[in-house]
Amino acid sequence: MSETTQAQPRLLNRELSWLAFNCRVLQEAQNPEVPLLERIKFLAIFSSNLDEYFKVRVATLRRLVKLKKKTRAKLGEDPVAQLQDLLREVGRQQEAFGETFRNDILPALKAQHIHLVSERDLTAEQRAWVQAYFREQVQDLLSPIILDDNLHHLFLRDQSVYLTFLLTQPENRKKQDEERVVVMELPTKRHGSRFVELPAQGEDKYVMFLDDVIRCCAQELFPKYQKVQVHAIKLSRDAELDIQEEVSGNMLAKIKSSLQKRETGYPARLLYDPAMPQEVLRAVMQKTGIGKDELVEGSRYHNFRDFFGFPDFGLAQLQYEPMPALPHPTLPRTGKMLPAIAERDHLLHLPYQSFDYVTRLINEAGQDPQVSSISITLYRVAGKSEVAKALLKAAKNGKQVTVVVELKARFDEESNMFWAEKLQKAGANVIYGIPDLKVHSKLLLITRSEDNQNRLYAYLSTGNFNEKTSEVYADHGLFTSNPDITREVVEVFRYFHDRQDKTGLFQHLLVAPFELREKLNALIDHEIELARQGQDAYIILKLNALQDERMILKLYEASQAGVRVELLIRGISCLIPELPGQSENIRQRGMVDRFLEHARVYVFGNGGEEKVYVASSDWMARNLDRRVEVAFPILQPDLRAEVRHLLDLQRHDNVKARDFHNHFIGPDGDDTEAARIRSQFDTYAYLKSLCKPGKKRK
Repeated sequence: MSETTQAQPRLLNRELSWLAFNCRVLQEAQNPEVPLLERIKFLAIFSSNLDEYFKVRVATLRRLVKLKKKTRAKLGEDPVAQLQDLLREVGRQQEAFGETFRNDILPALKAQHIHLVSERDLTAEQRAWVQAYFREQVQDLLSPIILDDNLHHLFLRDQSVYLTFLLTQPENRKKQDEERVVVMELPTKRHGSRFVELPAQGEDKYVMFLDDVIRCCAQELFPKYQKVQVHAIKLSRDAELDIQEEVSGNMLAKIKSSLQKRETGYPARLLYDPAMPQEVLRAVMQKTGIGKDELVEGSRYHNFRDFFGFPDFGLAQLQYEPMPALPHPTLPRTGKMLPAIAERDHLLHLPYQSFDYVTRLINEAGQDPQVSSISITLYRVAGKSEVAKALLKAAKNGKQVTVVVELKARFDEESNMFWAEKLQKAGANVIYGIPDLKVHSKLLLITRSEDNQNRLYAYLSTGNFNEKTSEVYADHGLFTSNPDITREVVEVFRYFHDRQDKTGLFQHLLVAPFELREKLNALIDHEIELARQGQDAYIILKLNALQDERMILKLYEASQAGVRVELLIRGISCLIPELPGQSENIRQRGMVDRFLEHARVYVFGNGGEEKVYVASSDWMARNLDRRVEVAFPILQPDLRAEVRHLLDLQRHDNVKARDFHNHFIGPDGDDTEAARIRSQFDTYAYLKSLCKPGKKRK
């Protein structure tokens, strides 16, 4: 690699880059053009993202802070300074979150005759209704814990909201009635919702937090005290699995053990209501062992992710218009799929088109007498997985079913384990990952006997075999029987069995950990050489994350050589674009909209004969070096043009795209409807048009 102009190229801190992404999510909640109930969901997404961030990234930094200074010095960046910087930014974002909720969302709800009321807002009639509801539906779900000398340790469940009660002014001055602190878990799951709908009054609709229902009736819970003060706390625990990434011994047992530890992991953050009396906070800290470093000032309410379940009151106009999954223009809507895949390649675009094509294919293969084997990689499995059920049926039908299950897919381990055990009992060959690697590729391979020889069919995807996420994650999947691709998919699955180095065996697929990094470097080098020869050279990358320092340096080198680089990055990006002498030929944008952009696409100009790859891999060190990842070329010309068309819609999005600084990129010239490009909606319209008779594909 040639020298860059600066001795130390500037990189953006990963943690601050992630927070910038979550800021884009918050922007959607702040955007009055987004339907009101959808804005509330974006608040829930923001909150859920931040919870995971504290459980993983902040918890990791806190572990690093506890290292000795000499050891910390070897890390490159000071974790103490990083932690301080990100906590400041988190505080700023949480303040903006609160202002958005109080000053934007609540007034907007009120304008629609939806009133989120607290115990202080109730009329006498409503209070009587709430008290009756409390006695009938809530009181028996509560389990109070008294923080006194008899309690040696208070255990708080991860991500659960707890209410604290400070009981003062006892009616009797007996010892058993002296002032005390009580804690109880908010029974959201057992109640079935965080919200309680009150009887409507004309067109006005009323809803309460379950917390406030309990606050309203707190005096009933503790009748011997004249004053009861109620506040909320929530604990987030360290979610990193401290396990050796090896399969020696019983990996399943190790994962189960680690999940149990997660429930009791080190505290990463204790959110508390700033109005909480200090004596209550001190009592909680003493009984839990939580220190000042883990305290984060919150608000009256915690777990805003529960707003995913906020009542919609049947108001369709306050939600996105339905986008029912479209039929595929070249795959059969009913009947067999294998003959159609034998004839040509097909590209599936989720969630615009139905994931049902994937489950149909597996079910068809499981029942086809000429199919001998089915192999699949499972990274995140839905709780009620139709894919897993289809594989179970195939195994019971005598097919040789091989399932590579990733047990270290964070936050999905339990579902993965459940289905792995069921499949194993049904006779499937279950492989629990690879030593030191995560299996992140999304592959399906079917072997079928045709004309006295085996024919291979494959499905390669950027998204998981997960029906639930397929409804909200934007992904691409390729159905193919092209032997150039399927033979190499066989080699990937062979690696799961023999664990032998496969370097040199892939001519079309780019596979980590073997040659993905090296081949990406070669593709970039080719563009650099074209630029130096005075030819048009460009790279377009759509990624969830760009963090790997070596790949960023390579892109800087390409920029300095005159290669045009366009980046569409949804989440983390440590590259800083448009820096003089370093990245002036690099442009970057990110997009947050109705669906979660999850597909990865790599485009290289290649002297006018574009190479287009669709991939499971981001450009992070873990993806390129410590995971099994697959990038696959789109070889069929019409499908390659289709991917480019959809990518171009995103490149020119001027409604939901933001620049590197999170500023919205508006239309050029006059702001007319004709000039507005909202890529997700335009993608749906384009794919819908392909279903019309006589419509030609791009």
